[in-house]
Amino acid sequence: METGGKLKKGAGGRKGGDPKKKSVSRSVKAGLQFPVGRIGRYLKKGRYSKRVGGGAPVYLAAVLEYLAAEVLELAGNAARDNKKNRIIPRHVLLAVRNDEELGKLLAGVTIAHGGVIPNINPVLLPKKTEKAATKEPKSSSKATKSPRKS
Repeated sequence: METGGKLKKGAGGRKGGDPKKKSVSRSVKAGLQFPVGRIGRYLKKGRYSKRVGGGAPVYLAAVLEYLAAEVLELAGNAARDNKKNRIIPRHVLLAVRNDEELGKLLAGVTIAHGGVIPNINPVLLPKKTEKAATKEPKSSSKATKSPRKS
């Protein structure tokens, strides 16, 4: 019933068999790396509300991408400080706990294999006693007295 090959199978209502435009994802349109479509699907499937606006997954993807980039940058700096090329959970923990805002956001979170922040209570550190302070001048005076004896 097709005449002259004008209508192709699966043309989707396009006349003349125009070449199909390549689809552009919403992530590309928004300039994001995180998947806008997938986040939108999760928002709908999660039943957080009856309806989900068009901008909601874009905004959420942008926020998640920003947080991920922030944590990765700080963890990369922590890895570099420890002379490592690879980020491990310890570096993520150090990055999060040493940053005030991220530490507040993830205050109740346990990071597996992260360890703890190195901290020694000042009360437990050895005190500088007067004897130790007086020994130093005596040692310098002994150095001056020794030439006199000889």
